[in-house]
Amino acid sequence: MQANGCPQHNGESIVATSSQQNGSCTSFANGDFHVKSIPRKPMSQTDQDIVRLIVQHLRGLGLNQTAEQLISESGCMLEHPAAAKLRSHVMEGEWGKAEQDLEELKGLIECSQGTLKMRFLILEQKYLELLEDKREIDALHCLRYELTPLKFNTERVHQLSTFMMCCNPEDLRETAEWNGRGVESRTKLIEKLQAFLPPSVMLPPRRLLTLLNQAVEQQKDKCPYHNTKFDSNLDAVSLLMDHMCSRDQFPSVTLQTLNDHCDEVWFCRFSPDGTKLATGSKDGSLVIWEIDFSTYELRSKKTLENHAYGVSYIAWSPDGTHIIACGPDDCSDIWLWNVETGDLRVKMSQSPEDSLTTASWHIDSKKFVTGGIRGQFYQCDLDGNMLDSWEGVRVQCIACQNDGKTVLAADTHHRVRSYNFDELADFNIIQEDHPVMSFTLNDTGRLILLNVATQGIHLWDLRDKCLVRKFQGVTQGFYTIHSCFGGLNQDFIASGSEDHKVYVWHLRKEEPITVLEGHTRTVNCVHWNPKLPGMLASASDDGTVRIWGPAERLGNGCESGRSTPV
Repeated sequence: MQANGCPQHNGESIVATSSQQNGSCTSFANGDFHVKSIPRKPMSQTDQDIVRLIVQHLRGLGLNQTAEQLISESGCMLEHPAAAKLRSHVMEGEWGKAEQDLEELKGLIECSQGTLKMRFLILEQKYLELLEDKREIDALHCLRYELTPLKFNTERVHQLSTFMMCCNPEDLRETAEWNGRGVESRTKLIEKLQAFLPPSVMLPPRRLLTLLNQAVEQQKDKCPYHNTKFDSNLDAVSLLMDHMCSRDQFPSVTLQTLNDHCDEVWFCRFSPDGTKLATGSKDGSLVIWEIDFSTYELRSKKTLENHAYGVSYIAWSPDGTHIIACGPDDCSDIWLWNVETGDLRVKMSQSPEDSLTTASWHIDSKKFVTGGIRGQFYQCDLDGNMLDSWEGVRVQCIACQNDGKTVLAADTHHRVRSYNFDELADFNIIQEDHPVMSFTLNDTGRLILLNVATQGIHLWDLRDKCLVRKFQGVTQGFYTIHSCFGGLNQDFIASGSEDHKVYVWHLRKEEPITVLEGHTRTVNCVHWNPKLPGMLASASDDGTVRIWGPAERLGNGCESGRSTPV
């Protein structure tokens, strides 16, 4: 597009050498014509890159005249001339010329087999388009005398040959999983070819939008209260200001206080689908609550009673159909309930000497493990039949991994160990210096959150077997307090505390981002709704369960409770 010279490729940028690059000004003095040159500040590499990004975006919008004017004024070309020809020839379906363009680009292709792979992709597109046009003879010629002699990806060549059997274009497109001849498939081909060329030669597609999306994502990651679904479409956000969520969108106030229990509430747990909440109390009852997703209100659905020692632990089956209730240390029974009918499916007790205080389900919802600190550790089926047992393991807390085989257990030796009932194998994963009172896994099974006596809350990476973070602020003595992962993408940590408060941290920050106040005694358990990132439940010795939610929902007549910014 330049009046003089042609674009030069220097390996880093593409700049046209032209007298226009310096700019000029025309003036008249004493009747004479003078051209006064006004030197323009040389463009840095960053400036050149920005111009190229803008030109690419303008062309994508169809503002070609504006893009050409910017190229002319700046002296920057969008891409190497040979790359521009390649793009043009591919989009026009001129496959012979496209192959010739590869020869010009050969010195710029970084991959050792790049030229060969690019030629294969071009011929593959050519072959499919010939088949779609019902030019079988030409397609067969392309397959035999152009694709096969490349001696590359013979498995794909064999697959391509089977497409000759397709009876019509629709069948071909479906069988080949191909969009058919046209702008869409050729654009995809360009994107595949571009991967073999450095960005200085041919820009990746939609590069400016990619960078903007990355910037917005980074802002979201740095936002301490980001807890709402994020629309990846840039039209949903403003690029004119940084993204920042308001604390009013974060669980920070009490929306509802549940008072059905008449004694200390030891445990709470949302169902896997987020539609129910189960709460267990010293009063011997397990209450199932239904949740209205639109109003965030909970109402009692049914009460499951006669747990003689109280309910100190609850485990939902992954399919949400059953629930296990465990008692405190002196309880040798566990109760397995059908949630929908409210019927007790089985009351299990292997021995009156047992202490079954914790349980966890395998992912198939057909088996579960249970145990306690007196050395019982069982694997059972839905009818309470013991399938396997592990002798002498004093279990404080249990969690099944998603692989359907591995069980993690915290024991009285301050360890978390891995057990495989199928292979009868066990090994140490984590060693702490103080008792592990409870733990929980995140959804991926990679991160584990430990409540450690007198130490607080520790986050470990199970794959790397390393301590990632110690969260500050919580008061943790020798009470069993259950913390949790939660919020959008499980980016947050929440825990009760012996100082009557609920602490919330961002996964990447040691200091709490908010402290929820309202309970009057120790908060034993907290749990985040897995389907409503804005809903958090906490159970306390004060006999209540508090439902925490965004302050913006207080207009619905919700009640008090407050958070303290940190």
